[in-house]
Amino acid sequence: MLSRILSPRLEATAHCDLPCGVYDPAQARIEAESVKAVQEKYQANEDPEFRTRAILIAEQRSELVKHHLWVLWTDYFKPPHFEKYPQLHELINKATKAAGASGTKGSMDPAKGQELLDYIAEIDKIFWETKQG
Repeated sequence: MLSRILSPRLEATAHCDLPCGVYDPAQARIEAESVKAVQEKYQANEDPEFRTRAILIAEQRSELVKHHLWVLWTDYFKPPHFEKYPQLHELINKATKAAGASGTKGSMDPAKGQELLDYIAEIDKIFWETKQG
């Protein structure tokens, strides 16, 4: 009974152990740039072991892109942002899908990497507009 009384009723999470308030789409962009570079190196190399490593790295980095975008979506952007930028939900959805199985996590085509970077650039523009206000 005592543990039920003392246990937290609300759990809060953040992208770090302490909600620091530091957010920046640059984290997602850097990982996406890495994905695209790996995709380009994959295309230029026929060695099967190299290609296998490249696929694994692209998948890992794509997952990190999704994580950083989700942190922005769930922790940084607030209802007033979504009201002012009604396309933001769909934009983040498209970006995370572009980093997913149908995008950079499932394709070694650098065009998919560029598509992801383009979505992140749109999110970045909105992000910095919200920081001004």
